[in-house]
Amino acid sequence: MSKTNQFLIPFVGLKLGKHQFEYQVNNAFFESFEYDEFPNSDIKVSVVLEKKSTFLEFGFKHKGTVNVPCDLTSEDFDLAIKGKMKLFVRFGETYNNDNEELLILPFGEFEIDIAQYIYEMIVLSVPLRRVHPGVKDGSLKTEALTKLNELSLKEQKKESKKEQKEDNIDPRWDKLKQLLTDK
Repeated sequence: MSKTNQFLIPFVGLKLGKHQFEYQVNNAFFESFEYDEFPNSDIKVSVVLEKKSTFLEFGFKHKGTVNVPCDLTSEDFDLAIKGKMKLFVRFGETYNNDNEELLILPFGEFEIDIAQYIYEMIVLSVPLRRVHPGVKDGSLKTEALTKLNELSLKEQKKESKKEQKEDNIDPRWDKLKQLLTDK
C-alpha cells in the first residue's frame, strides 16, 4: 500500500503528552490493501498517541460494523466488531517491526504511517466463525436452513427408530446370550 497522508502522523512537531486522532474507515481503506472480504464496512477508529521523551505509545481502539457472509447460510449480515491494540515506538539504528507490539524506527524519522496497524487490528477482530443472528434466535428463513433442518430431523428419526428396535428385543434372547457369557 502506498502511504496516504490521512494515516501519516508527524510526531516531531508534537509536544510531549497525549494527542487524539479520529478516523472513519470504510471500503476504500480495505481496497487500498486489496482486501475484499467485506462488501461494506463502517468503522470508527480512535488513536491516542502519548509522546514521551524517549519513545511513543499508541493506543488504538475501533468500533463499528462490517458486512460479512454467514458461515452456515451464506446470507450477508452486519457484524458488530470492536477491539483495541497498543503499539510502542522506539528509536534505533535500523527499522525493525519483528515484534507486533514494538516498532523500532531509525533516528532520523519524523512521521509514522499507522494504516497497516489499523488494518491488522480490524481484520483480526472479526471472528473466525460468523453466524447470522437470525440463525441463533430462529428468525431467519432461508433455503439452506430449511434443508439443514430437514436433514437433521431425518437423522433424529433414524436414531429414534434404532432405539425402538433395541427396546423391542425378545427377553428370551437375553437368556441365550447369558449362556454364552457364563462359560
